[in-house]
Order: sequence, then structure tokens, then C-alpha cells
Amino acid sequence: MLHDVLREPPEPRAITAAGRPLVVDFLARGLGDRSYLVLAGDRAIMVDPQRDVEPYLTAAEAHGARLTHVLETHVHNDYVSGGLELARRSGAALVLPDGSGAGYAHRAARDGDLFETGGLRVRAIHTPGHTPEHTSYLVERDDGVPALLFSGGSLLAGSAGRTDLAGPGWTDRLTSAQFASVRRLAALPGDTALHPTHGPGSFCTVAAQPGDGFGSIAREREANPALLDADPLAFARRQLRGLLRFPAYYAHMAPLNRSGARPLGAIVAPPDLEPAQLESLAAAGIPVVDGRPRAAFAEAHVPGALGVELDDAFASYVGWLLPFDNPLALVLDRGQDAREAVRQLARIGFDRVRGALRGLDGWAGERRPLASIGRASVPELRRALEGVRPPLVLDVRQPTEWEDGVIPGSVLRFVADLGEPATWLPTDRPVWVICRSGHRAAIGASILAAAGFDATTVDGGGVADFLRME
Repeated sequence: MLHDVLREPPEPRAITAAGRPLVVDFLARGLGDRSYLVLAGDRAIMVDPQRDVEPYLTAAEAHGARLTHVLETHVHNDYVSGGLELARRSGAALVLPDGSGAGYAHRAARDGDLFETGGLRVRAIHTPGHTPEHTSYLVERDDGVPALLFSGGSLLAGSAGRTDLAGPGWTDRLTSAQFASVRRLAALPGDTALHPTHGPGSFCTVAAQPGDGFGSIAREREANPALLDADPLAFARRQLRGLLRFPAYYAHMAPLNRSGARPLGAIVAPPDLEPAQLESLAAAGIPVVDGRPRAAFAEAHVPGALGVELDDAFASYVGWLLPFDNPLALVLDRGQDAREAVRQLARIGFDRVRGALRGLDGWAGERRPLASIGRASVPELRRALEGVRPPLVLDVRQPTEWEDGVIPGSVLRFVADLGEPATWLPTDRPVWVICRSGHRAAIGASILAAAGFDATTVDGGGVADFLRME
């Protein structure tokens, strides 16, 4: 099988068998998720589509295939599904796991159900664990031999889907169910290709995953830690140890996916804003999110703006730090793709982007106020801490990362928990913010600067680099 690297926005990649396209894979890199178009002559099925469905329709048309089924492996916790819209626009049957609780018309997939289209035989396998209703889909050859497994958030390449996202009341039951589910899938023939929805970069996975997120049943049986423990208690300890915090917007995804998101249509750039328009929006309480590179933000930005550079993780942190579906305004460089910002935000249900100010030239040219934050390297931090008036160091990494070591005397507070800094952080000292690479430190420093702190972001390195200098 052929696997290439994709970039955002999701573009199709053909995975071939005997030189003939069989699966087209779409990567939503920022979410760490994949969607799959499975082709069978002039028919096709879609598995776990993202909300922006245009690429799937385009790919099906390019292959001369008509969508007959849209399959969802589970009620997603990390993104707004495009299944309902894709089914409406294509005329395909929408298939959700039995027990999904969806409030719109669909076909419920029960364990063992068989769907056939264009020579494809697709068998539903109830695999609870990641969610109670979770269902995997096994594509069989004409002779009934398994060929492709779409495992959603059950058995993953090198891992297994998290079992704590449905809430504390569900965790023990789902962890026990996941133990049985991943072993059921591991009993399939070894040459069955594994195509999970969640992969590297997804908060729905238990641990960092190697490779590109694909696998085979044989490879997982040999090396997947989720299959190494012989008893459920050992599996549960491994499954629930050292989990990362997941974004606040997750709480809204499953209810929205059960009720059905409004149609999205094509992704278009937000309207350009004039400086006076942005100023009016900010005065009305609309948050300003500055997606420019963090170095540019540090040099100059609109006072009070939240600095989250437009990279793969952009929407995750916006959705973590702002109330769900809060209206917002953007500041972007002229060369940045505003549609990419809109796409990422729409995937997590943030639909109210009021517009984008393109660059700060007009803002500065009208002599409107600008703010800045300091930037420093790890060696500069070390020298500052040895000085006469050392700064306070704020470590904004995830709590599990603190277990790997912290800078003595630093304040530990995850970036999503900064809230109103003046209520818990001394205001009479400069604060230098650090993380692992500078990405979250820049976000944290922007929050402090908006609250009136003398903030500096430690960029180009992190706590590990500091500790190696000891």
C-alpha cells in the first residue's frame, strides 16, 4: 500500500491495491483524524467525513463513482461530523452505530450487519470502548475474506482510542469494553489493513503514536501496547495513565453531532476588515484572534488580542480558550490563507468569524495603539534567572509533562487554565512564559499581556532544553 504525506486542506491520496485505486484517504492534520473514500467501480462509500464535504464529493466525481453509503464509526467527540450533509448532498444512505442517539433519519448499524454496494461487502462490528455505541467496519472481498478494517477510535496503529471522553461515569465500563473490543479486532487475519480515524496528533488517542497512523492486524498484534496486557486491570492501568487534557470544545461535539450541524457549504474567506471595523468589534466585546506567526505577534499586535498562530493546532487552542461558537475577529498576514482559519474553526463548530484584518499596516498607519511582548531564548532565560531581579517563570505545559521535570521555582499552570491571571499571579514581577517549543508559551504570554502583565515568551526551546543546561 502506498502512503504519502498530505497537507491541509485535506486532499485525497489514493491507496492502491494491485495498481487499482481502492481507498482515498483524507487527513485533517490539525485534528489528527482521517476520513476514507472506499471505491468499488462506479460506487463508493465514505467513512467518518469531516464537516467540509466538498473534497469528498470532488474525489468521488473524479473517480466516476457515486456515493451509496456514508458510515460513521461513532458519535465524534473531537469534530463536527459532515455525515449528515454529505448524505443529503449525495443521496447516500447515512449509517450510524445502533444506539447513537442521533435525532435525524439514518440507518442503525448493528453487530454483524452487512452492507453491499458495487461489489463491496461491508460488515459492521460493534466495538464499544471509545464510545458506548462505537462500531468498526470490515470490508470483505467477494469470497468473504477480510481486506480492510476501518476501526474509528477502537484499535489504532500503536494505540487504542481513549475511554474517558464520555465522562467519569462511563470510564470504567468503557475501558473494560475497549479491552474486549481491541482483542476482537486483533483476531482478524493478519494481512487485514488497519485504517483508524484517529491517528498521530489526535487528543482521542491514549499515547503518542509512531508512523503515519496506519497499520495491519499482524503488526498491531506484534507491537501495539494496547494488546500486550493479558488482563483487563493491567490494560486499564495502561489505558488511563498519563492522559493529556483534551480541549474544552469537546464537550459540545457529541450533542451537536446527535442533533445534526447546520449545512456548511463551501469554505469561503471571511470579509476583510478595515481597522475601524476591527476596533468597533473589539469594543463590542468580540475577541480578536491574531493568527500571524508568533514572532510577528510579539513585535506588535492589537492590544488585548489572543495570539494563536495559524498552524495545524490553531482551532484546537481557539476552541480551548474561547467559549463555544463565540463570535470572533481575525488578524492575519496578507499571505496567510483566511479560508484555512475558517475551515479549521468550522470543523469544531465555530461558525461566526466576523472578518479578518489583513496585516497591521493600516492599523499602525492610522496611529492606533499597538502592544508587544518580549521574546527570549532559553540561554537568555538562564541568565535572567541568575540576575539581580529574576523574572517569575510560568510553565504552561500539560500537567503530565511536568512529570518530566520542571524549572525550580517556576509556577505551573496549563495554558488553558490561565483564566484571569491577576487573580492568582503576582503583578509586580515580569513573567517569562515557557513550554516545550514556544508555541503554547506564546499563547500564554498573549493572555498575560492582555491582562496587563509584563510578559516575555521563551521561544525556540523549552523546559527540557533548560534542564539539559544544568
